[in-house]
Amino acid sequence: MSDTSSVAAQAVDYQTDPSRYRHLKLGFDGAIATLSIDIDENAGIRPGYKLKLNSYDLGVDIELNDAVNRIRFEHPEVRTVIVTSAKDKVFCSGANIFMLGVSSHAWKVNFCKFTNETRNGLEDSSKHSGLKFLAAVNGSCAGGGYELALACDEIILVDDRSSAVSLPEVPLLGVLPGTGGLTRVTDKRRVRHDLADIFCTTTEGVRGQKAKDWRLVDDIAKPDVFAQKVQERALQLAAQSDRPAGAKGVLLTPIDRKIEADALHYKHVKVEIDRAKRTATFTVQGPQGDQPADVAAIEAAGAAWYPLQMARELEDAILSMRINEPEIGVWLLRTVGDPAAALALDATLLAQRDHWFVRETIGLLRRTLSRLDVSSRSLFALIEPGSCFAGTLFELALACDRSYQLTLPDEPSRAPAIAVTEANFGLYPMATDQTRLVRRFYGEEPPLAAARARIGEALDGEAALALGLVTSAPDDIDWDDEVRIAVEERVAMSPDALTGMEANLRFNGVETMATRVFGRLTAWQNWIFQRPNAVGEKGALKVYGKGEKSAFDWNRV
Repeated sequence: MSDTSSVAAQAVDYQTDPSRYRHLKLGFDGAIATLSIDIDENAGIRPGYKLKLNSYDLGVDIELNDAVNRIRFEHPEVRTVIVTSAKDKVFCSGANIFMLGVSSHAWKVNFCKFTNETRNGLEDSSKHSGLKFLAAVNGSCAGGGYELALACDEIILVDDRSSAVSLPEVPLLGVLPGTGGLTRVTDKRRVRHDLADIFCTTTEGVRGQKAKDWRLVDDIAKPDVFAQKVQERALQLAAQSDRPAGAKGVLLTPIDRKIEADALHYKHVKVEIDRAKRTATFTVQGPQGDQPADVAAIEAAGAAWYPLQMARELEDAILSMRINEPEIGVWLLRTVGDPAAALALDATLLAQRDHWFVRETIGLLRRTLSRLDVSSRSLFALIEPGSCFAGTLFELALACDRSYQLTLPDEPSRAPAIAVTEANFGLYPMATDQTRLVRRFYGEEPPLAAARARIGEALDGEAALALGLVTSAPDDIDWDDEVRIAVEERVAMSPDALTGMEANLRFNGVETMATRVFGRLTAWQNWIFQRPNAVGEKGALKVYGKGEKSAFDWNRV
């Protein structure tokens, strides 16, 4: 991996590996993996705070995201992951408060978004891949630490008269429990709303039998039998999984990436930044050359298998652009390649979707596309000659706020085409659990049936527009002006208003726990993080730990 320029040295890097972990430890014993939280208080991703009491920052979550991916791909024999603490009497005290106090608004919101994506990823793997998670809470568990436990399938709390679970953000900090905490307490654990009200407005938390009675945890155990009960339950959860005991894992080798002042270069993905226009162009290269079709060849390709490598590169590019380039508000999505090769790849994904490695690759593609959905950027797809918006790669266009497909009435052989495959009808559900095609047509059967009837066909601009699969299909006379004006108008609009509008429009229809998490993050936490009661000179976040009392504006807004 080669990173050049001083910009790269200062930017956040989402790539890591276990040899570089400072905060987490991984252990493996057959079907059980143990992920131990052992945070180095002196290893924050930014200076100015200490990560005491197993509190975390973005650097810890980057390790967590990597660790779970290592388990997914490198250890297919693992069926249950025990999440616990390596420190005595403390599981995790949540997001580091001093880090939040010194961070910019944009940093806080991006941190919360990535944190929620990582926790949602645990639930995604449990639902789609049979990887189960058990939180072994062996000490105090507060705020984001409890959110991590909530993201697991089950929680066992040590009953030692001191260990408790809590969400103290409202009384202590004047902010929300990451929004994921509030949502999972009600939607997932079904804690009665009046009990949840008490729970979220007390600082000391709830422990022991009351925590179990209130549904805040699944079980409790005395210290002398805690480890035994955790192990027994982990094995019981493992018995519910179909992950293969005898499969050989796929090593996630480092992503080859070159960083320039205005560009990111990978093998299959390229990002070019136009700072004057405040746009970035993402170009995804379609599959090239012969692609493996049987599982033995796919396993042999390993991390270099096209859909896995492309997904890892695209994920890294999305995450890097989100946090390192906040002023680049419009992302233009392009593809290049042979649509026939993309269709052949989809046929392989669909035929082998039950094989563990293919299933995990589909999962990474699904989560990466979801990162696009929740990115606070305007997304426009540009479908031009040489494009490869077919099947899985057409999901990139479906994720966009608008899509423009060039029509060439005088040169039909050179006109770009899109194509849908069966993958577009089920492989990549959004946070709503709906496909992007279902979202697009509000689940109405006539347009969905019309699109399904054209599976595998090369659809030019006129055909795609008639089916409702693209926004506009200008000809070569109007193309440059229409696209230019659309981009210029978008760049000139209020980023705040666009963030709210896009989030509302992208997630129409069905509500799920995941859409509520991100919706509440975008609207509620985003707003609260800017209020003086939280971040003003005497706001709760600013005075925490200084022995001063918060000065609140008592007006209800």
